[in-house]
Amino acid sequence: MDYERINTALHAASDTRSVVIGAGTLATVSKVFEECFPGESAVVVADSNTFEVAGRAVHQQLSAAGRTAGEPIVLPGAPTLYADFINVLALEEQLREQAGIPVVVGSGTLNDITKLAAHRVGRPYMCVGTAASMDGYTAFGAAITKDGFKQTMSCPAPRAVLADLDILVQAPSQMNATGYGDLLGKITAGADWILADTLEAEPIDPRAWPLVQDSLRDWTGKPAELQAGDRQAIENLFEGLIMAGVAMQISASSRPASGSEHRFSHLWEMQALGYGEPAIAHGYKVGIGTLAAAALYERVLARDLTKVDIGERCRSWPSRAEVEQAVRQGHDIPELAENAVEETLAKYIDSDQLRQRLMLLRDRWPDLRQRLEEQLLPAAQLRDMLQAAGCPTDPADIGVDVARLRASYDLARTIRSRYTVLDLVNETGILDECIDELFAPGGFWGRAAGQRDSGNGTA
Repeated sequence: MDYERINTALHAASDTRSVVIGAGTLATVSKVFEECFPGESAVVVADSNTFEVAGRAVHQQLSAAGRTAGEPIVLPGAPTLYADFINVLALEEQLREQAGIPVVVGSGTLNDITKLAAHRVGRPYMCVGTAASMDGYTAFGAAITKDGFKQTMSCPAPRAVLADLDILVQAPSQMNATGYGDLLGKITAGADWILADTLEAEPIDPRAWPLVQDSLRDWTGKPAELQAGDRQAIENLFEGLIMAGVAMQISASSRPASGSEHRFSHLWEMQALGYGEPAIAHGYKVGIGTLAAAALYERVLARDLTKVDIGERCRSWPSRAEVEQAVRQGHDIPELAENAVEETLAKYIDSDQLRQRLMLLRDRWPDLRQRLEEQLLPAAQLRDMLQAAGCPTDPADIGVDVARLRASYDLARTIRSRYTVLDLVNETGILDECIDELFAPGGFWGRAAGQRDSGNGTA
């Protein structure tokens, strides 16, 4: 664990002042709380599972130090808690009934719900992490579903984060796998940021980029050891997730850690909610989304985009009204369609702007292609890494059949205004042919389907 690097990064962070990670650190929770919230009292927030893992100990320590404002808030551990705005409102109501700085004990969903609820009641908060399962511990904003649409809602990151390695290594292996899927997705997210920066859609933040990308290969380099519960591999994973969150905090945006792979994931999460399907771990969906994005990049990089017929693309470019109609027709969940229209139109460019962007692409493609090739890993290699970490790599394992996966390459672009490779293939007019190649018998997803059909393994 590079504590010096973490502490240096915190100097540029807007919200988090203290990150304490190590063996036995749970015993220091009252000390850390006092340093970050002098003179304040605390209210512990957990679910029935995390309360037994660490919440009870946190509450007891804070109580012994005279720092508790009342009884802990313990949410049900089953059925699985979902990061829905309704749950935020429910926790907000409970927080308003008692004073105290929220100290959430848990990981992804619990942290996001508490983060936004604490913000809505006007209080900072502290997080005690229990698993290396996601990158949101130190992130700006909370990923919350409201009215069927998943979005990152603005709210401060925790003032303090504490994680005891003795607890992290005892977390179920599937939680490490979900964290691994989330972290591995930074490879394609980085490629998308390079793309957006080169085409002048969104510049790379030089403060945030190295926090995620400089050590990404090291953090994700030992998936088999992670699956086996190796302490160092878990520590490396948690460090990467923390640094990704700090990078998002510095940028006040999820861009440093989220690209096209998260567009796939968020689309599937919102579809599952709309269809009444069971929730699947976020990191698992991001992992499959990473494969989808990386495979698409391979088809893009196989082309010479200096030869795009700019005049033809501009002549055939749809109007805003035509785009809106197409987006509405593409989504069969009304709430999702409404929000997708809003996000898509927010990034709409007219034919003159398209001409400028495609001319920029033509001039910069050779250098851009080289930078993307250096950033990315082959989709097949990423699949092997995910498998070694215990992540699913067959879309069917997360409830996404071939037809939905194929449609996702068009629909995922519509749910966020952020520029990614999904926008590039749409603007250059190569989307359909790339999809055909991916799902052909020899294509990435075509080979995967053939393996399933022949009983030779899963993709």
